[in-house]
Amino acid sequence: MRADEGMWLMMLIKRLNGQDLQKKGLKLTAEEIYSVNNSSLKDAIVQFGGGCTAEIVSKEGLIFTNHHCGYGSIAALSTPEHDYLTNGFWAKNNKEELSAKGLSVRFLVRMDDVTSRINAKLNNSMTAKERRDIIDTEYKAIQTENSENGKYTVVVRDFFNGNEFYYFVYQDFKDVRLVGTPPNSIGKFGGDTDNWEWPRHTGDFSVFRVYSDANGNPAEYSPNNVPYKPKHHLPISLKPFKPGDFAMIMGYPGRTNRYLTSYGISQMVNKDYPGWVEASKTAMDVMKTYMDRDQATKLNYASQYASVANYWKNRQGTIDSVIKNGTIQDKEKLEQAFQNWADKSENKELYGNVLSEMKDYYRTTSARGVERNYAAQMTRNAKYIPYAINLGSMFKDYMKEPDAAKKAELKKKAAERIDAMYEKFNPALEQEMLKEMVSLYRARVRNAAGSPYLQTINPALLDDVAKNSIFATRNSAMGFLNNPDAEKLSNDALLKIATGYSTDSKNLTDKYTADDDKFSISNRLYFDGLRKSHPKQEFYPDANSTMRVTFGKIATLPVRNDRDYHGVKNNFYTDLDGMVAKYKKGDEEFDLPQRLLDLAKARDYGQYADPAGYLPVNFLSDNDITGGNSGSPIMNGNGELIGLAFDGNSEALSGDIVFEEEWQKTINVDSRFVLWVIDKFSGAGHLLNEMTIVK
Repeated sequence: MRADEGMWLMMLIKRLNGQDLQKKGLKLTAEEIYSVNNSSLKDAIVQFGGGCTAEIVSKEGLIFTNHHCGYGSIAALSTPEHDYLTNGFWAKNNKEELSAKGLSVRFLVRMDDVTSRINAKLNNSMTAKERRDIIDTEYKAIQTENSENGKYTVVVRDFFNGNEFYYFVYQDFKDVRLVGTPPNSIGKFGGDTDNWEWPRHTGDFSVFRVYSDANGNPAEYSPNNVPYKPKHHLPISLKPFKPGDFAMIMGYPGRTNRYLTSYGISQMVNKDYPGWVEASKTAMDVMKTYMDRDQATKLNYASQYASVANYWKNRQGTIDSVIKNGTIQDKEKLEQAFQNWADKSENKELYGNVLSEMKDYYRTTSARGVERNYAAQMTRNAKYIPYAINLGSMFKDYMKEPDAAKKAELKKKAAERIDAMYEKFNPALEQEMLKEMVSLYRARVRNAAGSPYLQTINPALLDDVAKNSIFATRNSAMGFLNNPDAEKLSNDALLKIATGYSTDSKNLTDKYTADDDKFSISNRLYFDGLRKSHPKQEFYPDANSTMRVTFGKIATLPVRNDRDYHGVKNNFYTDLDGMVAKYKKGDEEFDLPQRLLDLAKARDYGQYADPAGYLPVNFLSDNDITGGNSGSPIMNGNGELIGLAFDGNSEALSGDIVFEEEWQKTINVDSRFVLWVIDKFSGAGHLLNEMTIVK
């Protein structure tokens, strides 16, 4: 196992060969990367909004992340009159910074290994439920022991398919404010066309600031809060680099399945992901129709549309990549080697049937896997379903509460929930979304793995079921809250659909519990056997939204005949000339601001130009990342920021399943382009005064 494959836990860095990393260009010790008692790189890395990564770049709590990570907050702060998504925004001082409601960042305080503690209470003769109950009890005890009465958030996770356990102590800051963002035409240049493709020319960054109380502690938003003083912030490098130079990325990768079997991959690409792709495209088409009609709707649904579109292209690309790269065949070879080991007399009793049992699981649950993918997109995009369930439950609790004071509090909470839900809500869009997504589910899931309620409803009901519902609009929901009627609630057709599906979904989960439990045992034993059959190999854990570091180098991709590289011959970077070459006036994906065009024409690059004379925009490295690493800092061997990771490449979209050594690359936005946009393009050079710039 090479060091540049794998997303390594902070505590596992010392397992790698430090001398080899030093030879490759790492100038830092493991202690300087991760330390509990001293400031280290991990103190400058935050989980951003729960699904991305960001980095602290100043002693005043300034943070960089991707534009697409800040997209939802930027869109939420935008209105047709103040359209920051389209036009960009830069605060001239702290007072002008905009509170990003609901956004938080998470700092890792420390982590520790509790594998021995938990495994001491487990054995292979236990049922899955017995094992789960013991683990849950230990999780709760560990959380209580380390939270310091609620000061910290403590998360315990299993690793290596349930063979090891670690806990993580976090501190969450909830006052985060937008400092600046380039216009959408820079931050999302290339749109869906260029997404997951190389070469890229995208200024995918945005700037926020984290605030604390006067003592540096987390606090809810208050005008009295002050910029947070971090334990460490990343210096920003303007130094040039070349292929082969050391690079490392730290962040919060979401999910990989590197130890998935060939059976699981076959189910994924032949059954599950095609369902995801079709359902996503259906949702996108509904949103796009209404977004094109109205600017307010376009802003209100911009973040949801971008997220769905991103994974739509990712899932289809994964299908294509798995087939093209022969991923299933490679897994089959690995499994044959495992089976040969498992068939030895000393291993056969515990491991001999593991693979056959896993194969049976995918055969018997295949239809359920398909249902889950259509259902996931239905409940994610057809908001009326979760809205009706959520508010319906709140209304029932409110109506049956006898205590006047408690009843008033329940009403207040319900009113606040209604305001939040319907703040940026298009009823006509949502009615059509409900109809299309439920109709698609009914058409594709016609077996025992589907919801009986959805399969048997009158399809004509879907045409306008939401229009006359209690949950149709903010006004109708508030009207019911002010004049509740139990009979009206129980007869609401939309609520019947939502609760009917919800009940069926729970029953389906219960139906497959025994299969899932049996599979969890086989899955754990499979990895345990893999490790024992390769005693000299150092395995890395799958990603699971915990902080990781990945080591690699600046890298190139083979040149493709179907791509235009706009004069760049050394295929590891793109430049401003290439960005301008893609420019199409008025095009939704490839338009550019006139000021950028003027600066490019004048070649006004300032101190941010490469010594070769060009202004770099994006570059490639061979670091091992996945979703959740968006916004992660890519650093040189000194721990200096050289860019922000924002994408992968289409040739290796099977990368969550297997590391494609030749093809797998990370696409990064160059820190020099980031600073050029802040300084030269946006006129926000005052922000550079609080950064540490390394020339």
